[in-house]
This record gives sequence, C-alpha cells and structure tokens, in this order.
Amino acid sequence: MLIGYARISTLDQTLALQQDALTAAGCEHIYTDTVSGSVTTRPGLAQALSHLRAGDTLVVWRLDRLGRSLPHLIETVSALVRQGVGFRSLQEQIDTTTSGGKLVFHVFGALAEFERDLIRERTHAGLAAARKRGRLFGRPKALTAQQVRQLQSLAKDERNTVAEICQTLGISRATYYRYLT
Repeated sequence: MLIGYARISTLDQTLALQQDALTAAGCEHIYTDTVSGSVTTRPGLAQALSHLRAGDTLVVWRLDRLGRSLPHLIETVSALVRQGVGFRSLQEQIDTTTSGGKLVFHVFGALAEFERDLIRERTHAGLAAARKRGRLFGRPKALTAQQVRQLQSLAKDERNTVAEICQTLGISRATYYRYLT
C-alpha cells in the first residue's frame, strides 16, 4: 500500500499541489501537516508512520517535506527500512524499493555522515586552537587563590564557624568543604 505524506510550513501555502501528485502516484491514504519543518512534533507524520506496515511505501512529494535536515531524513528513512517499509520521493525520483533508489539513498547517508565528521573535526580543531591561545573552558572557579588562602586561614581558627566563614566569603557549604579537602 502507498501512504502519502504532505507538509506545508505556513497557512499561506496550499497542500493541493502535493496532494494531487501523491494521489496521481497511487497513494491510498494521505496524511498532512501545516507546520514548519524545524518543528519536531508533526501529528500528520506520526499518523502516517503508525499506519505503515511491512511491504508498504511512504511517499512524499519532495525530500524536504519529510526531513528537517539530511541527518534527520536519513534517520527517518533508515527506521522505515528496518520496519520493512519502502520510501519514495516523487520529485527526486528516489525509491528505496529499487536497487537504484537504495544506492542513491546510501550515497545521501554517506554524505550526511561525512558532514557530521567534518563538523566534529572543525569543532575539535577550534577548541584546540582556543586552548593554545589560553582560553579556558568550563565553569569558572568559585574562589581565587587569595580567597582560598583566606578560607584556609579562617578554617584554622576554631572560633570561626563554617556558617560564618561561608557568609564572609559568599560561598556555599559545599564550596567550603570542596576547597578544604
């Protein structure tokens, strides 16, 4: 069974073009959403996915109607394939039920993985360069070196209570004990 999914981003747009194309492609049921592609919750897509069974094919007018990004698209179609469900995009002429369509889809998957690896490498290189320039990452220390010495001095004097020392330095009890142990 062919199940269609159509999505538009705003109320100014119309679903008619996509619905006509999906009907002409032989879709028996068409589910729709009027929501931006960046939104993760899409009730129409959820309904379409829940009605798919092994041997069915999900049909979309264009790839960008299904996935928010290339990695999201790859993830969604891979999940369909694991369930024994095919995927078809009318405009790009991709059909994972054919060997050629599977090849094109795997090339897309490889490109998406390559893109993620490049982003990861650039991020690590940027962090390493920033560290070389002396940039510190993470939460700043609660106390300066001078305040740590003051804390140790106050803690040695038994007349001072933990609460008084914490109030004087403007720190919590947890910070007090962290610096003394």
